[in-house]
Amino acid sequence: MANSNKLVVPQAREALNKFKMESANEVGVNLKQGYNGDLTSKQAGSVGGQMVKKMIEAYENSIK
Repeated sequence: MANSNKLVVPQAREALNKFKMESANEVGVNLKQGYNGDLTSKQAGSVGGQMVKKMIEAYENSIK
């Protein structure tokens, strides 16, 4: 099975990390650099959900 976490553009890693931290802050989840295995599934899901929501909004705004 292929690694689904492989970045298409490796240079984007820093921007993705910043995006993740901003999204976590917006939903009130305290992320730290490095390991965040102490987060609950609900917290981790809310961060991921916020990231997807912002990506969809950005795409919708780009096609107007």
